[in-house]
Amino acid sequence: MSRIVYLNGEFLDENEAKVSIFDRGFLMADGVYEVTSVINGKLIDFDGHAVRLERSMKELMMDSAISKENLLEVHRQLIVQNNLNEGMIYLQITRGSPNDRDFVFPDPKEVKPTIVLFTQSNSNMVQNPKAKIGMKVVSIPDERWGRRDIKTVQLLYPSMGKMIAKSQGADDAWMVEDGMVTEGTSNNAYIVKDDSIITRELSNDILHGITRAAVLRFANEAQMTVEERNFSIEEAKNADEAFITSASTFVMPVVNIDGVDVGTGKPGKIAARLREIYLEETLKTAI
Repeated sequence: MSRIVYLNGEFLDENEAKVSIFDRGFLMADGVYEVTSVINGKLIDFDGHAVRLERSMKELMMDSAISKENLLEVHRQLIVQNNLNEGMIYLQITRGSPNDRDFVFPDPKEVKPTIVLFTQSNSNMVQNPKAKIGMKVVSIPDERWGRRDIKTVQLLYPSMGKMIAKSQGADDAWMVEDGMVTEGTSNNAYIVKDDSIITRELSNDILHGITRAAVLRFANEAQMTVEERNFSIEEAKNADEAFITSASTFVMPVVNIDGVDVGTGKPGKIAARLREIYLEETLKTAI
């Protein structure tokens, strides 16, 4: 059964949706995106994703393409029309199609942005078996551009990172720059030592994760100790626990780094508790 997708103001069968070959998202990776989780037919952390979307567009000097209210309505319509109970909604906005290729930005008064949204069903998000056994990661050099705080569609290197991990029998890769972990290929990275949660502080070096912000807020409310600072792969290997956060995995334990077990080699209590709290609290505010 085909999906109903949204393209530039229309809800279409996915087989009927078409984007120009001159679209700058296709030619230049000139676009931004967001992924919002859906649980029980409701959107998780929608406001955070909408705010970050506007920030990403502003940083790329893109005009606002759609109001927050209209964007919410599109999300809700896609949930209904695709009967989505558990999964994700992918949103991408590019600088549009100027009908030719040029490094110079097109005039936004003449070229409208391209707006695409589609659903992805996943019945194992909440009951993901990896939450019980944990993930394995490998370390790779961070060779991305410097503005990782902007959620752009420039995802080739993260994709290569995931393939490197897969080739080594791991689930994902943690990227390292100047000896310190930046983040995972599509997630923020954390370790736990002596009951302290340690994660890299916000900067242009990492994505300002919406799930990250919520998890750290819940950790502080639960009176857990949080340190926002850099940590190395060696420190991570000697930690008591490790985990990642993202919109699609929520909180997911990491049990092995570069072939070395973290702690007991099994998911730790703090990661498990944070996953439980995150799901409980965000479902209360889902819309």
